[in-house]
Order: sequence, then structure tokens, then C-alpha cells
Amino acid sequence: MTQCIAPRSGVAFELSQGQVLEVIDPQGEQVADLVAFSRDDLNEAISSGRSIDYASKIFLTTGDSIYSNRSRVMMTIVADTVGRHDFLLTPCSADTFRIIYGHDHPHRGCHGNLTAALEPWGIGPDQIPVAFNVFMHVEVNGQTGELRVLPPKSNAGDHARFRAEMDLVIGLTACSAEQSNNHSFKPIHYRVLNAHEVP
Repeated sequence: MTQCIAPRSGVAFELSQGQVLEVIDPQGEQVADLVAFSRDDLNEAISSGRSIDYASKIFLTTGDSIYSNRSRVMMTIVADTVGRHDFLLTPCSADTFRIIYGHDHPHRGCHGNLTAALEPWGIGPDQIPVAFNVFMHVEVNGQTGELRVLPPKSNAGDHARFRAEMDLVIGLTACSAEQSNNHSFKPIHYRVLNAHEVP
């Protein structure tokens, strides 16, 4: 069953080893922040640094693994209709909106939404790692290292699928940052598939 994450909100749920999480952009140009924790030990979480290090590239796609801070494979990307996601930038937060956008009354952002959604598992704000930012389009200048956040390349109906390689707790958002979503807030859809249900 397809679930809907409302604009600028987030959810959390458990994903068992072998199940596949499909993240869908129903309208196009919307980012979803994805974090994962080992269900057996919540101190083990996805690691941007280790995943990029072991892949020897910053843009992960079909066939690539997402590693934990303990160098274990947590998820494998098994399908990807977009091919461009970000694993460099941290989830937006109230401080993001205050520092980057100059908001006087900032939204709590993906970091706040993830913290609220993951609270039932006892996961606190300081445990939220750098997210795998599904569909986020970040351009990197190879000479200067300058980063530019551009409109996502995802169109309506595009998706990415992640197979759980261990039992996980997942946090997932419909991103709250204007710059990431081409200045429009839209929902994110997702569904959990058992192995025999994967197309």
C-alpha cells in the first residue's frame, strides 16, 4: 500500500531485512530525506562518509551500497529512475532557515521532523546523521568545491528502491527547504515491498 508524507513533514517505521523501501516523487521536483538505524543497536546509523569512501564517488545510484558508521551494509539501491541524489548535505533544520534563509520564525525542517518521528524509538536529535537526500540535485564544482543546490531532476512518478540488508528503523521526510525543491513544497509517497512484491 502506498503511503503519503504530507509536505514539510516526516514519518518513521521499521523495515525488515530483505524488504524494499520504494520512495516515489508523485509530482516531481521534491526531495525526501532518508535516514536509517540498525534495529538491534540504534547507535549504528547510515554514514555518508563511509558510503562515499567505499563507493569512491559522491553520487550513489543503482547497485551502490549505503554503509553504516560501523562499515556494514545497511541498504542497497536496487532501482533508480533518476540517478541523481545527494549524500553530502545535512537535513535542513530551524538553524538552516535562520542562517541560510534569514527566517525570524523558522520551520523545524527535516531535522526536526525526523527527530519527532523517531522519538518513539528513543532516537534523539543528536543521533540524526547526514541523510541520503533522495532526488536532491547538488552540483559540485570540481575546481573550487563550491556546492550549488539545483532543482531536482525527478519527474512525476520517478522512484528509487532501497533493499534492507539488516533490520532497520527508517526516518523519511518530504523536505522542507525551498532551495532543495525548486521553491515548491509537495508530498512524497512511499511503500514497503516484500521480496516477492518487487517488480
